[in-house]
Amino acid sequence: MISVSELASEKLKGIMQEEGQPDSALRIMVVPGPHGGAQYMLSLEKEAKAEDSVIDAYGVRILVDSDSLPLLEGSEIDYVDGLMRSGFVISNPNFMAEGGGCACGGEGGCGCGGHEASDQHEGGACACGGEGGACACGGQH
Repeated sequence: MISVSELASEKLKGIMQEEGQPDSALRIMVVPGPHGGAQYMLSLEKEAKAEDSVIDAYGVRILVDSDSLPLLEGSEIDYVDGLMRSGFVISNPNFMAEGGGCACGGEGGCGCGGHEASDQHEGGACACGGEGGACACGGQH
């Protein structure tokens, strides 16, 4: 289904603590985008809905609605902390941007597919919250 690295889970726990919501769950929604890409919406929620799948990732609950679940099949969520990009990386075999995955949140803002964000999006994309508000970015350009 969906795998989450231990490091990503630890970072999520830290964000939940900072937000004062240590018992919340991370909701992941996928919206198919233009040119075969996707946008990921991430939020913290207290309760699962009846149609949600709940995934336990090293003590972090991940909520995925029934529409998003097939679009996330085989995805991996990791956290990278590097010079070029820092944040959560969603590698989704169903929507691969050239250069692979997308990174959001953390101190480094948002970077997708190994390319800089631009107004011209092709391939995969992401939209998610982090420190300082939400970010949205595209894959290749």
